[in-house]
Amino acid sequence: MKRIVTGLALASAAALITAAPAQAAAPKNPVVAVKKQLVAGKGVKFSERITAFEGGQRSVFLRRTGTYEFKASGIVASDTTGKFNIKASDLGEDADSEFGKMLTTPERAITVGGKTYLSGSMWDNIMAEGESWYKTPTALHGGITGAYSQPLNFIGEPATLKTLLKGAKSTAGGYTGKITLGELRKVSPWFKGSLLGNRPSSKALKSVISWKLTVDAKGLPTRVVSTVPAAALGSGAPKNSGFSIDTRYSDWGVKVSIKAPSADDVTSELKEGAEMPTDLKEIPLGSIVH
Repeated sequence: MKRIVTGLALASAAALITAAPAQAAAPKNPVVAVKKQLVAGKGVKFSERITAFEGGQRSVFLRRTGTYEFKASGIVASDTTGKFNIKASDLGEDADSEFGKMLTTPERAITVGGKTYLSGSMWDNIMAEGESWYKTPTALHGGITGAYSQPLNFIGEPATLKTLLKGAKSTAGGYTGKITLGELRKVSPWFKGSLLGNRPSSKALKSVISWKLTVDAKGLPTRVVSTVPAAALGSGAPKNSGFSIDTRYSDWGVKVSIKAPSADDVTSELKEGAEMPTDLKEIPLGSIVH
């Protein structure tokens, strides 16, 4: 009898445990977690996939990888490589132009000491002969491909991260939220620097970027997926088109020491008649998204 009663008690306890709803732990505060990582000589690695969409069609548009180096105030240096997922055959008569070569050749960008050093892509064709790197007058984070990169700096701007989390909803393993281009431009120096010196139109500034952040058990960002309407980039594309930027972070706390290229390989001179790009020519999404 005692054995039967004990069995019933255990069964009842098991039923209560099974019936109790699971309480998902709220994700840890990423602002606190990120601030702890901002240590000189440390950094984080990333990989990124940018997908262009138009209507119901989607296609990978650009891939980027790289490393960020930190200091106490945020990102102090970066080394990134970007490659548009575009073939020469997609560009028609533009295939052999500087614009075409920009889209079909990988671009590497090293930013350190407030300057950016660029190679590959269009840079090999417009810099002075015999040089390997073009040095920009001011920092150009990520180069030309950086203009399409993750606009939300969750890893190196605690103030920006704090703003993004205001009004955000906590989810299992992270947060979701929205922010207008205008709000982001005001709070994020990183984003403003990626605009190649261009000021978005008043219409573009009203564009809404939606995002989803995933954090690990410590609260560190491991993945950010944002959706940016094409109108935010001033491309004049239809309302139902844009970009989805999927960024993954790894190796938090890795030792990083990013150096500028050798001075012997660097130039600030362009070929005669060549010009620095001051705007991004409209990329033919129709020929890419299919």
